[in-house]
Amino acid sequence: MTSYDAVVVGSGPNGLAAAITLASSGASVVVLEAKATPGGGMRTAELTLPGFRHDVCSAIHPMAAAGSFLGEFGVDVDWCHPELALAHPLDDGRAGVLHRSVGDTAVANDSPRWSRLFDTVVDHWGTVDAELLGPMWRWPRHPLTLASLGVRSAPPATALARWLRSERGGALFTGIAAHTNTNLSWPLSSSAGIGLAAAGHVAGWPCARGGSQTIADAMVARLVELGGAVECGVPVTTMNDLPSARAVLFDLTPAQVERIAGDGVPSRVRRAWSRFRRGSGTFKLDYALDGPMPWTSSDARRAGTVHLGGTWQEVAAAEAEVRAGRVAERPYVLVAQQSIFDDTRAPAGKQTLWAYCHVPNGCTVDVSDTIEAQFDRFAPGWRDLVLARVVTTPADLESYNPNYVGGAIDGGASELHRVLFRPDWSVDPYRVGDTDLWLCSSSTPPGAGVHGICGRNAARSVLRAIG
Repeated sequence: MTSYDAVVVGSGPNGLAAAITLASSGASVVVLEAKATPGGGMRTAELTLPGFRHDVCSAIHPMAAAGSFLGEFGVDVDWCHPELALAHPLDDGRAGVLHRSVGDTAVANDSPRWSRLFDTVVDHWGTVDAELLGPMWRWPRHPLTLASLGVRSAPPATALARWLRSERGGALFTGIAAHTNTNLSWPLSSSAGIGLAAAGHVAGWPCARGGSQTIADAMVARLVELGGAVECGVPVTTMNDLPSARAVLFDLTPAQVERIAGDGVPSRVRRAWSRFRRGSGTFKLDYALDGPMPWTSSDARRAGTVHLGGTWQEVAAAEAEVRAGRVAERPYVLVAQQSIFDDTRAPAGKQTLWAYCHVPNGCTVDVSDTIEAQFDRFAPGWRDLVLARVVTTPADLESYNPNYVGGAIDGGASELHRVLFRPDWSVDPYRVGDTDLWLCSSSTPPGAGVHGICGRNAARSVLRAIG
């Protein structure tokens, strides 16, 4: 068998990012993928009807567009931007809205404090990307700036929503923060809201033209240009399935790495990993529609992403229910309507709709009705447009991708200190003890998202170790 400098197991965004980083430094690298196509959470398929292209997992990519990885390593993605990045409708027909401009967002939401919250973050986005989106056991190059930015992420999301003193602004911020899949009354739960909203101000909330699969395709193409390779249809169940390599990187959760590596994972690492909680599950619906959603909010009709859940208090209550292990009666629902701004997604005059809500990990309850009740609430009459529907349960997600244990798509809970230190408190959270094994998945900092930074950071750790 061929010997490599590094083997990467898993071709999700972080696995491919790790391979690209290594290959760009001259290392020989191969990526092994169990499925027939690469991509992990970046896949697109005709889930409902012919001609309707649905993103299987990830759909909207503010962190990928605003982050440094793709541009730094020459990965070319054709981004499509909606007229309005995000809308969060309220029952009275108004909506919290996210514009590219911080000032325009503050004005639109009658929230002057929005500018106070985000101007500094956006102005120092390079520092956020370089310093905050990585392992925290490092002395920062810009400590004062970093401290200023960190203060904004420290409070509970509910505290910042209240501080904004705007019904629309509070709902908008809390809906964005809820992406982190945690109790929004806990400290550090503002971090996702700060990061994702700021990324939207920096680069928008776009989708990839043609579907998220095109991001994976672009990353694979770049890796091949650099001399690397991807081999699909190659499941890895034990270390004996791997070719010889100086380093092995896993774009997997810690539990999967333990199953594959066995005693190769030091006992102290296994003990630390055992305290890393699984994230909440995901229940997803995809639709083929005969026309655009009839949102009562005119802003929602222009937005690429729509958050459903009502006031910030309602969103926080729904997410608290999920983190307590219960199904929310009125869930917070994330919706993407890519076809209104990417004409490759559906036949002329038709539309796609992508939606999910959080549920307890491993939940077996069918929550389709509760999700659709939120559609009824904010887009009455939408049922008349449905041509086809596909339901994806937490078990379906785990079957599709074993990384999504219990339907969790975040690689591990992003709560309290796990926002910063994941999956343990190691100085180098990517290296598995002092072995030749590395984690490069969203189970490491900075966590979930199609941004590639976990993989890039892990690869840099490998390069420090093997030269």
